[in-house]
Amino acid sequence: MNAGGSSFGLRFDWIGLLFACLLTLFIALPLIVVGTWAFTEIWRYPSVIPQQFGLRFWGQTLARGDVWDALFLSLRLTTTVTILSAVICLPAAYAFARMRFPGRNILFLSFLASHAFPKFGLLVAIAGIFLQLGLISTFWGVVLIQLVGTLMLMIWIPVAAFQNVDRRMEEAARDAGATPLRVFWSITLPQAAPTISAALLLTFVGTFYETEGAWLIGAPEIRTMPVLMISFINNQIVVQYGAVLSVMLWVPSFIALMFARRVIGTGAFARGFGA
Repeated sequence: MNAGGSSFGLRFDWIGLLFACLLTLFIALPLIVVGTWAFTEIWRYPSVIPQQFGLRFWGQTLARGDVWDALFLSLRLTTTVTILSAVICLPAAYAFARMRFPGRNILFLSFLASHAFPKFGLLVAIAGIFLQLGLISTFWGVVLIQLVGTLMLMIWIPVAAFQNVDRRMEEAARDAGATPLRVFWSITLPQAAPTISAALLLTFVGTFYETEGAWLIGAPEIRTMPVLMISFINNQIVVQYGAVLSVMLWVPSFIALMFARRVIGTGAFARGFGA
């Protein structure tokens, strides 16, 4: 009986490993192809590997003024959205974590609303409103549409952070005569800061890559890096330009996400969902 169970478990482990390898290959293969194109100068069909590698297209891409304009615009947009999201969402997250009030759970779950429907359809509806308000093709129109996409991360993750603060330390500080503001600044915030930092980092990365809202609301005046990359590909401008931009976008986000993964674990996400 035990031998049969062990044999079944071993087969199941091998099947799981096989699926993991296939999934990794499915995800990694497109990244490898794009990365190869970024460092390719000549790659003609039917050759499986490029005929000539080089950095010529890196120089040409980085010499384009529209690439640098898009990069600086993306950084301005992302920084603005992240700061506004923190100012708006962190106090709300603290209230959700520490207060009990009628309709709390409904309000808490409502922040999933923007992710519960087809995103493009929601953006089209919002674009109609923005058109009446004169926000189409404006910096602040794109800020507002991207801000909507940050609500779930900047509410749910900080809620988990505030819930995991050691209340005994807060109570000890209050017993010692510390004011509520001093307790928050010296006890609560330092304990929650790593997880909040991860939420801010994920928000920054997600906003930097946001494409649909930036394209639908910002076009044609506002062109972020992802929008510019898509225009290169769609207009059949040299394929290496799009590949170079893809690598430029991928490397910083990979580093940021690896840092966030070390700071916040899946347990924090689960506690936030169960709030």
